[in-house]
Order: sequence, then C-alpha cells, then structure tokens
Amino acid sequence: MKLQLLLVTVLVGRLAAQSPGPLVHAAGTITAADVMHRVSIVADDSMLGRDTPSRGLELTAEYVASEFRRVGLRPAGDGGAYIQRFGLTRWVMDTAVSAVELATARARGVAQLGIDARYLGGRIPETPLRGAVLLITGAAQPTAVKDRIVMLVPDFSKPVSAALNQQVLDLAEAGPQAVVILSNRDSATFSNRLKMAARPRFTRDTVGNIEAGAPIIEVHQRALGPVLAAAGIDPVALRRLGRGAQRTVAGLTIEIRLARRILARASVPNVAGVLEGSDSILRNDYLVYSAHIDHLGISPGQPDSINNGADDNASGVAGLLELAEAFAQPNARPRRSILFLAPGAEEPGLLGSAYYTEHPTVPIAGMVADINMDLIGRNWTDSVIAVGLEQSDLAETLRQVVGVHPELRMTPIADRWPEERIFYRSDHYNFARKGVPILFFTSGTHPDYHRPGDEADLIDGEKVSRLVRLLFYLGAAIGDRTARPQWNPESYRQIVDHE
Repeated sequence: MKLQLLLVTVLVGRLAAQSPGPLVHAAGTITAADVMHRVSIVADDSMLGRDTPSRGLELTAEYVASEFRRVGLRPAGDGGAYIQRFGLTRWVMDTAVSAVELATARARGVAQLGIDARYLGGRIPETPLRGAVLLITGAAQPTAVKDRIVMLVPDFSKPVSAALNQQVLDLAEAGPQAVVILSNRDSATFSNRLKMAARPRFTRDTVGNIEAGAPIIEVHQRALGPVLAAAGIDPVALRRLGRGAQRTVAGLTIEIRLARRILARASVPNVAGVLEGSDSILRNDYLVYSAHIDHLGISPGQPDSINNGADDNASGVAGLLELAEAFAQPNARPRRSILFLAPGAEEPGLLGSAYYTEHPTVPIAGMVADINMDLIGRNWTDSVIAVGLEQSDLAETLRQVVGVHPELRMTPIADRWPEERIFYRSDHYNFARKGVPILFFTSGTHPDYHRPGDEADLIDGEKVSRLVRLLFYLGAAIGDRTARPQWNPESYRQIVDHE
C-alpha cells in the first residue's frame, strides 16, 4: 500500500510539474462552449428523445461515431466499425393470464397482475410455480429459502429504506422459486406503481429473452384478505411486531402464473473507440470512459412531449467526446490505452453495457478502471457525487488529483442518497461486477429528471467543463501510473465474488 501511494504521489507531482505543458494544453480544449454545443446536438428535438430503439438513438450513435473518427480513435465496434450492435426484445406482462393465487382448505384468493399485483423483475417461468409459503417479517435473514416461495411483509406506510431493497434482492438471489412482497401501499401510490409496471420492458436476445433470478412480485393485501385470514396471517399485527421472524405457513399453498406478450424485436447500438497508449507494454491495459447515449423518447399527451434528456445523459456524452478530443491532442495520450464507450439501452436496464461487458471488443481482463458519467450538468456548481470512493484506491488517486488542481473548484463528495441505490443504476455497475474498479460521477437528479423539462438551456456548461477537465487529469493519472488500481478486499467480495 505504501508503494502504491508513493507511485500516485510521484505521478501527481509529474502532472503539477508539466504546467503549462501538453496535458494543460489538452485540458484547455475542454470548454463550456464546446460542452453546450455538444449537448445541444444530442438533446435536440430532432433526436426525439433517443428512445430504445429509435431513429434518434441511431442518429446519436452516428454522431458519436463521427466524432470518434474525427479525433482519430481506432474503431472498437463490430467488424472494424465504431458501432457494436445487439438484439433486444420489447415486451409487456400478459396481465390477462398472469396472476398470484393463494389457497387453503377453506379459502382462495387471486391477485391479477395489472390490478392487484405487479411484476418487479426476475425470470418468467414457462410453467406455473407452486409451493408452500415461507413467511418473513422484519429484517430476518432466512437460512433456507432455496426452492421455496418467500412472502415478505414490509411496511410501506413508512419510507422505503435501502435495507429493504437489499433484503428483497438478497432473497431473490438466495435460490427461492419466487419472492412475493405483501404490500400495504395506499391506493394512489399502488395505482402509480401498476402504471409503471405496465410500461414495455426490454430483454437482450443473447440471454434467451428471459430475465435472470427469481421472479419478484408485489401483491396488494387487499386482494387476499380472506385467504390470509384463513391461513392465520394478520399483516397488520405482523408489521407491529417490529422484529424479524420467519415461519412456514401450514396449509397455505401458492401458485404463480406469469406470461409475457412480445411487442417487437430490434437491433440497438453501442459506440466504442480506442486511443492507443504510448507505452509498448501498458498499451495492452485500458482505462474506460463511459456515458450512455439513450433516453426515454416521447411522452404523448403533453404540450412538450419530447424527453430531450439534456442532463440525462447528453451532458455525459458531451463529457465523453470532450475527453476523447483532449486525449487525442499532441503528447497528451497516456501510457495506457483508453476505451471510450457510449452504450445504448441504459434506461431500460443497463442493457448496452451488459452486452458490451459480456462481448468486449478489448480484453476485459485488461480494463484497469471505468470512469462513468451520467447526469453531470446541473445542481451544485462546485461539487459532484463520486460513487465508488470506498471500493478501491481510485479514491486516493482522485484525492491527489483534486489537490493538484484547486483551480477547477470541483469537490467530489460521497453518495448523498444511498437509499436510491445509484451504484446499481448506471453503466459502471456492469464493469464493477466483472471486476473492473469504478468511479461514477453524477450531480444527481432534479425535478426535470425523466421529464420533458430536461432541456439543454438548463445545463451548466461551465460546471461540466471544469468537472470534465478534472476527469481528464484523473484519467491521465490512472493511464500513466505503473500500478493498476486495486480493489478494497471487502468491496471486491461483495460486488465481484458475490456474482
């Protein structure tokens, strides 16, 4: 660890000593005017919100590829091109035949999806799931859920915690047939959740069009009152207990029927280009910069129906292109190579980066770090959230670089909203789960997030330019450093070994 710190310190000293050298000149090409010009192109009405799939998304991919070509990046897509394509299936739950049915000897209750239940995720089984119910209350950590149907009884009258989200995911990954969440949400909130669940979903064709993991279904208790009472389950009393417990419910069986309806199949782009490193050995390593190019398309029925996605994520794409141009300046390329990646289909579930990390065009074992940008154009002028600071020694490299460049007036801060689980919600996650250390930079959400109000004229181009210059210096430090970034062992165990 002392040796690694020494290497970082020496490198930062080199960066400071180069002023006003090639790196400073290259960083100077990253300007607010250029950022705003790029944002205005990607977030223009003509792109129609860059939905997945859409002509606007294809036009954005072509624009990014043309900029990669202009600055001299090597194509890193399919067949010597900048574009890598992958297939998606667009589908919805078939609510006419999808249901959760509970039965005892004296009572029966059916919760129809779309009315009293909603699908959250997981595989869609070809045949009905049947079994006994393992009832879990509170924060109980069950030890034997494999092949059983778990019913979790949280209290949605209180704010939903990150711990509950993690508990559901942990249960789903522990090998049950399914996880059923017994809900007490108020009618208006549950109705909104049903509308969200009715939106089309996407699945990558390469994984057989089937979601992974145990199915997770939220069922409102209003549909099951008599059968729950017949089984001796009192949800109100269970929530009052305030402690974790589990038990198998004698005499209660459950059947889950899930089916989906295919709407369309499509081909979607990722865009990738490589700047070769200057060192004959280290050029076989790759620093990755990533920023997704897609957004939400059109929301009909509104005066302004186009979701332009200026912050989400035209701001990140602008940063990606500015970085590519800066590193392509004379004598600015680091010893390591740089992969610039603009994934598609992030909004439907990180699908483009998932495909890329499973079908990489450069060796994933050679990827030393991923720096991901998503929503970097608004909120605070002098700080940015850096997700992943606790995971690797990239945090120390970042701290050193920030110290050398006070003129950028940009302070990285820890995740302010851990309950939102943003670590799992952008493309860096797919690199992390493959063992690549990450830092994810975001300025967080705002009232225009995922709405037509996310317009280019609200982007703070001056802030973005300062942040991107900081990420340029950070990439130069990572790219020139002899030692690879190292995971913290506990983070590696939780994120990588867990997979």
